[in-house]
Amino acid sequence: MPVPFTLIGRTVRLEPLAEHHAEALAEAGAEDRTTYAFTPVPHGREAAREYIARALADQAAGRSVPFATVAVADNRVVGSTRFQELDYWQGPVVWPPTPGVPFGDPLLAVPDAAEIGATWLSAKAQGTGINTEAKLLMLRHAFEQWGVQRISLRADARNLRSRAAIERLGATCEGVRRAHSRGLDGVVRSTAFYSILDEEWPAVRDIIELRIAAATSPSAPDRTLAPECLGHGSSLLTA
Repeated sequence: MPVPFTLIGRTVRLEPLAEHHAEALAEAGAEDRTTYAFTPVPHGREAAREYIARALADQAAGRSVPFATVAVADNRVVGSTRFQELDYWQGPVVWPPTPGVPFGDPLLAVPDAAEIGATWLSAKAQGTGINTEAKLLMLRHAFEQWGVQRISLRADARNLRSRAAIERLGATCEGVRRAHSRGLDGVVRSTAFYSILDEEWPAVRDIIELRIAAATSPSAPDRTLAPECLGHGSSLLTA
């Protein structure tokens, strides 16, 4: 499984999530919480410690690589994100298949596919470009260092803000899985799934780099949600 690492950009630094981030993470999550209806965000120091403990347990089990999201300008923790759903295809074909298990030395293995998720930002950090650059750093590492074949992203189908942000990255919508899981609010949710493939990465990278370069210019209009992610009930438009 991948060992923890740091990714550094112009506006954001993604550093391995650790216990010492608990207080700062709690402060970030204590800002205006109105945008967290569909996203699990720790509220309070104890909740932040538990959040980190669960993330580190997943990391120890080889299931994820979690980060603290840090604003470079003031060295302030503004949220968290992670690689998860790590999948390994190396080694001989076996039956029954055992997805997610690396072949050989797990400390040397890198995934062939992964998901970027569990992403949230403090209210003040939203809309600053930090999320876009963080995604660029993660995608660049996944495709250019690990050599993955696919990166997946997902969002509660009702979370139009997150879905639009994913589509602005250039990800392709694969559709909506209806009644997929229980949402944060206790309601059975549908989930919109997106992906970026290895052969699509150069074009996606160009899209993201252009968005970052134009960050000081008037924002481009939001993309319309892809047809594959519509037509699953009017609740997508009225939630």
